[in-house]
Amino acid sequence: MTLYGEKVPSADDRPTVKVKAVSWPDIEPEPVAAPNAGGPGKPGRSRRGRLLLAGGIVAAVLAAGTGLGTYAYAGDVPRGTTVLGAELGGRSRADAAQALQTELERRAAALNAPITVTVGQKSAELTPADIGLAVDVDATVAAAAAAEAHPVSRLVGSRTVEPVVTVDTAKLEAALRRAMGDQGREMTMPAIIYTGTTPKPVYPKPALTVDATGAAHAVKSGWLAGAPVAVPLVEKWPASTREEVDRLVAELARPAVAAPVTLTTDGGSVTIPPAAIARGLRFSADDAGKLTPRIDVKRLRTALGDQLAKLEVAPKDAGLTISGGKPKVVPSRAGRQVDATALGRDLLAVLPKADGRTVTAELKPAEPELTEAKLAELGIKERVSTFTTRFPGGLSSPRSQNIVQAAKDVDGTIVRPGETFSLNGHTGERGYDQGYKDAPTIVNGKLVPGVGGGVSQFTTTLFNASYYAGLEDVEHKPHSFYFSRYPAVIESTIYWPQLDFKFRNNTPYGVLIDTSYTASTITVSMWSTKIYDSVKTEYGPRRDITQPKTVYLDPGPDCIAAAGSVGFAQDAYRVIKKDGKVVKREKFSWRYDPEPRFICAKPPA
Repeated sequence: MTLYGEKVPSADDRPTVKVKAVSWPDIEPEPVAAPNAGGPGKPGRSRRGRLLLAGGIVAAVLAAGTGLGTYAYAGDVPRGTTVLGAELGGRSRADAAQALQTELERRAAALNAPITVTVGQKSAELTPADIGLAVDVDATVAAAAAAEAHPVSRLVGSRTVEPVVTVDTAKLEAALRRAMGDQGREMTMPAIIYTGTTPKPVYPKPALTVDATGAAHAVKSGWLAGAPVAVPLVEKWPASTREEVDRLVAELARPAVAAPVTLTTDGGSVTIPPAAIARGLRFSADDAGKLTPRIDVKRLRTALGDQLAKLEVAPKDAGLTISGGKPKVVPSRAGRQVDATALGRDLLAVLPKADGRTVTAELKPAEPELTEAKLAELGIKERVSTFTTRFPGGLSSPRSQNIVQAAKDVDGTIVRPGETFSLNGHTGERGYDQGYKDAPTIVNGKLVPGVGGGVSQFTTTLFNASYYAGLEDVEHKPHSFYFSRYPAVIESTIYWPQLDFKFRNNTPYGVLIDTSYTASTITVSMWSTKIYDSVKTEYGPRRDITQPKTVYLDPGPDCIAAAGSVGFAQDAYRVIKKDGKVVKREKFSWRYDPEPRFICAKPPA
């Protein structure tokens, strides 16, 4: 306790009420008097008696102070503390948690009621349980116990502590995006791509989307208050600006292909021509839209072809082929190559220069990344899914040849556990040099000739194979128009470099992508170890059906007629079962625009 300004440690070292020195009544300096001097007829009060009285008063005051301190500091939570109207003060943590839980149960109907959320101009109702909204009881009690309180306010004061609310931000953002619908737009990532040896900039454009952090705060507050929530749409810009793209074009992309580079090794020299440099120099944007140049040595080697092969012996990963309906191991092989990391770094350093364009590299032993032993650990033993789509025109049409080329590029790819497969990342730019041809593709709502047209059909086939294998969908975008050769909603387009298809191997086993084709079909199969009983699709009804309009186009070689198709919205549910029970039910939604009926002729008078 504290007495006359000095602290005396107590058993639990809690502070007690301070007591200041006072002048006690009826206690005066003792006069010198004869024994029994009490006045005429009155017995005198002795010094001993007066001291006993004073001591009793001090003890009483000190006892009162100790009692007040004990009252004020009883329990783990300061007195007068409330959460959501529940009195938690003066309680132990366990009792406070029980009191708060009782209050939450009393409010269950209100807390479980759907929340009305307006995203931009559209409204939706969100169920709290679906987005992980909850009060963290233990964290809230800890916050209440840690609330600062002055000793006096512990006796007569009060304080309100806000509950700690949790939310699953990923589920909330997905729900808000669904509510946002077609009001938003995807971010256009900055890029620099080469057409031949001519660099062309792709300038960034902002996404129109929800601010996930701000939306989470607003939803938490609105949930507790039982009030509607407004979530505005905001622009989100990529990290690299238009000016940064132009600077990279001027300082690197253009001078990089102005002259060849000489690569010198202890086994000889190779000239890297501008065309090969254009193939190997990549400008990649990360998730934040930061554009960074790098050398893709694998693509550079492919572009150099036999020239570099004269100096190097490439290592070969162990692989798998399908023979007799079973995976068969293709052995790995060690090699001797230029160090890829050093080559990429040194080549990138000389590309901006007009002179001194020479790189010296050392040939080093190169081990395969995937050996037979590592391959065996991946557990690729059976087919877990397969999907086939049909294409018209036979193998002689440019569109069919593009589909087959994409299938060849992907065939035999092994995706390890936890890895994300990117179709754009795997094939790179699909141009003439890569074997792709001009064929119809959708640009700005109509079919026009474009290199690589038709690859979307392979993308859809690959997407469905991964979908029915139960693999995690990371990124895909259905077509603007509905094509009857594809399953509604469960399909995907692709366009370099803005639109990609990605899936993640979220299983503990490796996944082998096996492709095959005939004169009218393309098939993709996934091989792994089966972990699900079944993966099926359940469709909701088509809604909001809109009819196409007729559009007349100038006739000519670039005009592509189309019969048109209706527009509609639809939901598809991926239902995954394991051990006889539904373990996942995922909703995919899309709205197709009506495809105009394009006629290559002048409009009738």
